Amino acid sequence: MNDWQRKSPLDWETYVNKLVKVVAVEKHEYEGWVLTVDPVSATIVLATFPENEKGSISFVMGHAVQEVEILQEGDSDMEQRLARILAPEESQAYSAEELERRKNALKTWLETNHIPVGEQGELGRTLSVAGVLSIEPPYGPEQCSSTNEIILARVQGLLQGFLQQQR
Repeated sequence: MNDWQRKSPLDWETYVNKLVKVVAVEKHEYEGWVLTVDPVSATIVLATFPENEKGSISFVMGHAVQEVEILQEGDSDMEQRLARILAPEESQAYSAEELERRKNALKTWLETNHIPVGEQGELGRTLSVAGVLSIEPPYGPEQCSSTNEIILARVQGLLQGFLQQQR
């Protein structure tokens, strides 16, 4: 076990959102912004932003790390950029009004097509379809969950069609 692997998660957290240079076995060097460090394997997840590209992610396995040097502190803009790397494209921030509008439009459409739908949860944010499927905000196919795979696939297909009609 090397020095890097002996560090605690709190030690590794001090590297997150910072530009680092990692020296690994056989004198391989990697440079990038630390997205996270896996607490089990001590693997470092680095993000780089080549010009005119969205960004790329690389992994330096914890057992191969020999030295990590902080080159630059990350500012709030970089923190947001790093957070967006792992966020799905559909997870844009929706306002409460937009989420309510999306929910009501989907609920109306399901009712119009004779699909039993209701609201559940404290705030009524989750739509329940026939009591066997739930749809969470922002109400897309990816937010559907059910133990019945046939119903799940069919409702996801219907929802995909509905969303394409909306565009």
